[in-house]
Amino acid sequence: FLQQYRYYQSNLKIFQLQPSQPSKTMIELIMFISQIAHCYPQYLDTFPQELMDLIRQYQDVLDSELRLAICRGLILIRNKNLLSPTSLLELFFELFRCKDKLLRKTLYNHIVADISNINLKHKNNKVNKALQGFMYKVLCDGDALATRYSLEVMTELYKKSIWNDSKTVNAIVLACFSNVAKARVIGIKFFLGTDENEEDGSDSDDSDDAKDPTTMKGLLLSHQVSKKTKKKKKSLEKALAALKKHKKKRRGKSTGFSALYLINDPQAFAEKLYKELEKAGDKFEIRVMIADLISRLIGLHQLFLFNYYPFLQRYLQPHQQEVTKFLTFVARSSHDLIPPETLEPVLRTIVNNFITERNSGEVMAVGLNAVREMCAKCPNVMTEELLQDLTQYKTSRNKSVLMAARSLIQLYRYINPNLLRKKDRGKPTELSKEVGPLAFSEVKASGYVPGTEYLEFREESGNGDQQEDTINTNDSEDDDDNSDDETSLDLEGEDGEEISAEFESDKPLKTRDRKMSSDSNRSVPKSGKGNDAVVVKSKLNQAEDISSSRFLTQEEFDKIRTEKVLRELDMRTGGKMKRKYLETLADNEMEKELRKPIVSQDDIEIIHKKAKHDKESRLATVKEGREGRGKFTNEKHRMNEFASTSHKEKRKGKSFMMVRQAKGVQRKIKRSFHQKQ
Repeated sequence: FLQQYRYYQSNLKIFQLQPSQPSKTMIELIMFISQIAHCYPQYLDTFPQELMDLIRQYQDVLDSELRLAICRGLILIRNKNLLSPTSLLELFFELFRCKDKLLRKTLYNHIVADISNINLKHKNNKVNKALQGFMYKVLCDGDALATRYSLEVMTELYKKSIWNDSKTVNAIVLACFSNVAKARVIGIKFFLGTDENEEDGSDSDDSDDAKDPTTMKGLLLSHQVSKKTKKKKKSLEKALAALKKHKKKRRGKSTGFSALYLINDPQAFAEKLYKELEKAGDKFEIRVMIADLISRLIGLHQLFLFNYYPFLQRYLQPHQQEVTKFLTFVARSSHDLIPPETLEPVLRTIVNNFITERNSGEVMAVGLNAVREMCAKCPNVMTEELLQDLTQYKTSRNKSVLMAARSLIQLYRYINPNLLRKKDRGKPTELSKEVGPLAFSEVKASGYVPGTEYLEFREESGNGDQQEDTINTNDSEDDDDNSDDETSLDLEGEDGEEISAEFESDKPLKTRDRKMSSDSNRSVPKSGKGNDAVVVKSKLNQAEDISSSRFLTQEEFDKIRTEKVLRELDMRTGGKMKRKYLETLADNEMEKELRKPIVSQDDIEIIHKKAKHDKESRLATVKEGREGRGKFTNEKHRMNEFASTSHKEKRKGKSFMMVRQAKGVQRKIKRSFHQKQ
């Protein structure tokens, strides 16, 4: 070893005289000593520092192979834990400036792997802070290659949930305004692609997951239309239980979190992005990405950027390139705190340019979908006259327009049925009464955690309690002063007796298969003489007690979310679906909500029409139908191919001049024009 080490030292002195010359001997010696460095620490304690000084001093003039060999030798030494990570990684960040693509790729892979290994068991905050501070300097340095690769390292470490803190995210925010165009695009794509990549990754894990909703609906439909037997019922319950279990496992694995929530000052970030958007110096694709990011920021953080809406209004034309994206941006950037006067011109533009008879059905459907998503975020922007005009498309012959108009009616049945015509309002449900229309900037504050009124109800139904609800007749004067009038109705029967009716959420489910009726109110008559009425607390009082007495667990929050979705689904189905099937549908609805926290482009592009086949797909279906099929011929296949032919077949083989004088041929020739018709 000592002989080889002295040989390395002598070659090193020769190499320093001409550092630009390639040297295979030097490459072999460096790799050999790096591999055995852990065996002779007393002799090689200064060897790593010599390599680092060598590459730092001659990084621009070194031969590319030798420079790569030195870096690989340092990586081997670092893997044997003979070198501190901060000093080596800082050197590697500086080497990103080199005009060597293979070297940059090698350094990038090592940096990501090394930082991942450092934070494998627990996060090493000391090393992370030092490296983040150095990378912040590199981002501000101005070198195009170093800035780009440093930014890619930060985005990759965030996706691996290693550097998923606010410091990393806000460093990437600065990169969105970098002078380097590629770095700016990488930063914008990072904020746009976090949610999308997580969805793509979850879908790629199991290709069958995307078919779960269709499978579940198919199971319910097949059971509904087929003959009911005990065996089929049991197999349906097993299939639904397996689907439910699979969805729970899948929901537990997804722990994604959008980076947009970690931005320190989203309002200032959105304003700076809008200034970049107004400059119009970038390509159209980059400007679309910037507009997408601004809309996400406004929607998630409920920001105020009033100049953004007139900017989008210019692109709301059916012939505009990527017009569905601009419609999606309008829907995403709408929220309750924006004055309706600001959004009303945008809504009028969509209605005038898209929802007209001169456009095709697809264009009208896209416009109605955009109006629906926009009004779902900001209901007060719609006027009664305009809504009643749009709902008339529910009788359109085009299925896409018809379904889009009905979805708009369904939305306002839930949020504000008073704007609809009386025949379009449907049956009033307790859920729609609870929600009710809210004026601009009005907040419905409650003295309890919303949804805790369901907890006691779910616990009682799970324990099988079947208690009858009664009313308090002695303290009726005190009840008038309370706010419990929302939960009960005073009705008067034919015999003049007053009866108290609790609304639908107070009615316990006695069996799993019992149908939920969203419109029926349960009334309990007065008790007879001599029986004292039992005082039962209202659901609002119970919710206040639960909220003030204890902390809610994660299971209870899941119960609250499930019950809310169940009531919404029950309102959609008109109370005609059984409870256990509603629970299965509720799992699917909640999974959709978790996947799509913001409006997606697919919600705007819903077209209920079978797409036309292009030429390639038509040819593919034609060729698929020809497989395993004989050729089309007019010949009749004989049972015995060697048998003789009949006189009729022989006549067909004769030439026309031989049969020209035949009676049959003459009769056919002499037919009149009328007979030929």
